[in-house]
Amino acid sequence: MTPELISTDPCTGAEVWRGPVADADDIDRAIAGARLAQPRWERAGVEERYEVARRFAAAVKTRSQELASVISRETGKPLWESRTEVESVAGKVDISISAQAERAGVRMTNAGGVRQVVRHRPHGLLAVLGPYNFPAHLPNGHIVPALLAGNALVFKPSELAPATAEMMAALWAEAGLPHGLLTVLQGAGETGRTLAAHPDIDGVLFTGSSATGRALARQFVDTPGKMLALEMGGNNPLLLWDVMLSDMSGAAAIAAQSGYLSAGQRCTAARRLIVQDHLADALLDELVPLIGDLRIGAPFDEPQPFMGPVIDQRAAARIEAQFEHLVRAGGRPLVPLVRPDPLRPFLTPALIDMTGADETEDAEIFGPVLQLFRVADFDAALTRANATRYGLSAALIGGTAEVFARFRHGIRAGVVNWNRPTNGASSALPFGGIGDSGNLRPGAYYAADYCAWPVASLEQTEIEASIAIGLKDAGE
Repeated sequence: MTPELISTDPCTGAEVWRGPVADADDIDRAIAGARLAQPRWERAGVEERYEVARRFAAAVKTRSQELASVISRETGKPLWESRTEVESVAGKVDISISAQAERAGVRMTNAGGVRQVVRHRPHGLLAVLGPYNFPAHLPNGHIVPALLAGNALVFKPSELAPATAEMMAALWAEAGLPHGLLTVLQGAGETGRTLAAHPDIDGVLFTGSSATGRALARQFVDTPGKMLALEMGGNNPLLLWDVMLSDMSGAAAIAAQSGYLSAGQRCTAARRLIVQDHLADALLDELVPLIGDLRIGAPFDEPQPFMGPVIDQRAAARIEAQFEHLVRAGGRPLVPLVRPDPLRPFLTPALIDMTGADETEDAEIFGPVLQLFRVADFDAALTRANATRYGLSAALIGGTAEVFARFRHGIRAGVVNWNRPTNGASSALPFGGIGDSGNLRPGAYYAADYCAWPVASLEQTEIEASIAIGLKDAGE
């Protein structure tokens, strides 16, 4: 019997989607079909590819409520947040078309009658491995620019969000994307490993955990000719410095959004709140009550909740264990982590003071847990902020332009914000990190860079004899 994959609503346990798990033969067929379809897609030219992508964006907008509902049912995130995700999916098309033209288009100059031309070619066939936290938006951030560049794709979504991927593929088909250019393969880790190891793919575009990203990097070490773009996690710092007491409520709001939006299930979420010591109590006077006021609930509740559950029971148990580890290491809970219903993966947002605690593992707690560190001076704050192998996102609340310049130059992160949450990023800018957060292949606006490779040409229409030096008869 063919194994099945079943997706369930984390809030109710109700079945959302059921379907077969792809085996090795399914992967071979998908890759063979993509290989057949890709050359025609590349030869079609960018304008035809642009038109299909625009029809996809229109289809997403037309069926936005349906897609948002699927995302919410599958992930548990509030409907308002799923709607913003769907808006990002549609908006990605125009942004990617601009990026494709700017970063991967044709560039031509003339020098002494010789054309100097840069053109870009697609890699061919790319595998996309997607996450569960933004099951439409994040894979879409690879899929749109890769298709615009002329690639064919095989997409293995998270096993926790298969229904979203199926609907995304259906919307591309509805837009007229030729058969074979985007094939969804459902399955868990083994399916992804088999796909990534297939000799006939030209690269992998991955969003997910650092552990899986490191495994992919090891797997690709002997294939430098294949593209590997890794977008991974973060242990992100949020610094609060020289904030006026009159601005402290706004600072608390930024801290809460950074730490708890999406139930902390964003790779850019703040994990560590680093605060100037003499301002810590004033911040806590605002932040602790605000945390208590955050509404937690199911996606379709009215009024809408601020955050829903984490993705499943295993994730909830893992986050609970990590919080307990922080307490054992000497952390002082200011707002405890609570699981109201042991049968459902809802967690309340937690805040724990780790000042003076034993050094703990540099780990990404992928849930609503924010660690507080009190520091005496800015050098200590930067040292604490950089005490991580990750380097995705960081933000400064307060300070002057000079303080932000010092922060920006001292911090090691690919996204560096000022008086904005750590989890605020623009699709019109590059997005990516360093260290265990990425392999220097930033996505978003710069995704066009890893979806195609440049070809440099010197061209002229006339054949000219150019060898003049070193011939036997030259100068005689």
